[in-house]
Amino acid sequence: MSYVKPDQLIDQLVHSGVVKTNLTAKQMFLRGTLSGAILGAATTLALTAAAQTGLPIVGALVFPVGFCVILMLGLELVTGSFALIPLAVLEGRTTIAKAAKNFAVVIPAHIFGAGLYAVLYVGVITYLGTDTTDPMIQAIIHLAEHKVLPYEAVGAGGILVVVVKAMLCNWMVALGTIMFYTSTSAAGKILGMWLPVLTFFGLGLEHAVVNMFVIPAGMLLGAHISFGQWWGWNTGPVLIGNFLGAVLFTALPLYFSHRKTVNRAASEHDEDTQAAPELTGAHS
Repeated sequence: MSYVKPDQLIDQLVHSGVVKTNLTAKQMFLRGTLSGAILGAATTLALTAAAQTGLPIVGALVFPVGFCVILMLGLELVTGSFALIPLAVLEGRTTIAKAAKNFAVVIPAHIFGAGLYAVLYVGVITYLGTDTTDPMIQAIIHLAEHKVLPYEAVGAGGILVVVVKAMLCNWMVALGTIMFYTSTSAAGKILGMWLPVLTFFGLGLEHAVVNMFVIPAGMLLGAHISFGQWWGWNTGPVLIGNFLGAVLFTALPLYFSHRKTVNRAASEHDEDTQAAPELTGAHS
């Protein structure tokens, strides 16, 4: 059977968290860069589908393709790691310092990858700044401004709103990451990932890595957003909310619901394994 039972699932989640923190900085950065660019591509696909059909839910239906590519190739997505790495720390099989290193390398890598895709995509849809007729231009500007200005208008309450939306988002995204490990078949992994990620995108919640493409792309196209507004009213608090959502809503409840025997002994397999992508999900 391709279904992975919950007790085995926890083993795989913890091991994956260990493996992620044992990557080299170069591996972390390259995998994080690719993930940022891929999520940028998936976002533009979703926006294009929504614009062509007039149905935003169609965009949500196709967006998870990027998420599936990232996990199937064993790349680094910090919002998924927010659920996996803390479990490895909890069991004493990696350290807080190693966890912090992963986050500190992968987040800038996401910004670089998503930003690079944003520059290339904006150059394409504007024909290097000579054409402003593509309907995607106004769609991206509107979305970018909607992810910043309404929160700023509310003030301190806006920070609370964006953090909660980010927590709800990564509840779903972390579930999508964990669902990847519930099957040993490629089809099972894709289906498992697809459903929670579709939910987050369809509800219009806040995902830090998606926003690392949307907001810079909107700024390049003329959105009335400064660098400080981008980070102060969106990406900064969204990262915090994404982390809290993954840990409090997904990782810890599932762990304490199913973990029977805590394995705090770091095995040689944990120490030596490099995160080559495999369909078992143990190293992704």
